[in-house]
Amino acid sequence: MKSSYVWTLVVGMAAANYAVRFVPMALFARLEFPKPLQRWLSFIPVSVMAALVVGEVLRPDGAWLAPLENPYLFAAIPTAFVYYKWRSFLGATVAGVLFYLAFRTLLG
Repeated sequence: MKSSYVWTLVVGMAAANYAVRFVPMALFARLEFPKPLQRWLSFIPVSVMAALVVGEVLRPDGAWLAPLENPYLFAAIPTAFVYYKWRSFLGATVAGVLFYLAFRTLLG
């Protein structure tokens, strides 16, 4: 495969990604949406993140684990508490890694 083909493909994908994401954002940034619609739209990032996290916690690597043998599930619960208590994404990430390592060791 020629490198010029690869670079053309990369630049083309970047341009398509930019157009699909930036153009609507630039158009809608100037509009004032009604408050109920703004409230509804504010839940989209949280919903997407929750769907991604829950999928990975319940089915790590695409396979179901028994709840009592799932270190991801055991680590997710105190990690959620850490985030709820201190509202720190970095703190919750570090706590999640540490909780996961601890539970993986305990569940062996």
